[in-house]
Amino acid sequence: MKHITNYKPKDFAELLNVSVKTLQRWDRDGILIAKRTPTDRRYYTYDQYLEFKGIKNDSTRKTIIYTRVSPNNQKENKIGTIVITHQDIISILHVFSCRIYGLRKYKKKIEEDEEIAKSIQSGIKANKATATAN
Repeated sequence: MKHITNYKPKDFAELLNVSVKTLQRWDRDGILIAKRTPTDRRYYTYDQYLEFKGIKNDSTRKTIIYTRVSPNNQKENKIGTIVITHQDIISILHVFSCRIYGLRKYKKKIEEDEEIAKSIQSGIKANKATATAN
């Protein structure tokens, strides 16, 4: 079952492997108190599930963003949110190695175009600065 924000009692009961009647009883007894909509309907949250199961919700984890653009005209992209799950590290290494080898055939063009050469040089300097800082 996917992790949604709000669960209907039927879906939440299925998640906990109990009946809806059990959820209603737990709500009355204060064991697992349901949240209520403005129209007084019960609903549950994923955080309630984690708390009930005793799973610590680690909100101290950092969010990491990885993005890359190919042509220079895509550098100014306006990105709202990027979420990446399950990256295959082999694929990532393959992409970067192809990029390095792919630049060889454009060596002459890169040398002739000052803007591209400066962009590459600034990227190399930034990478060296990051490497020495770490």
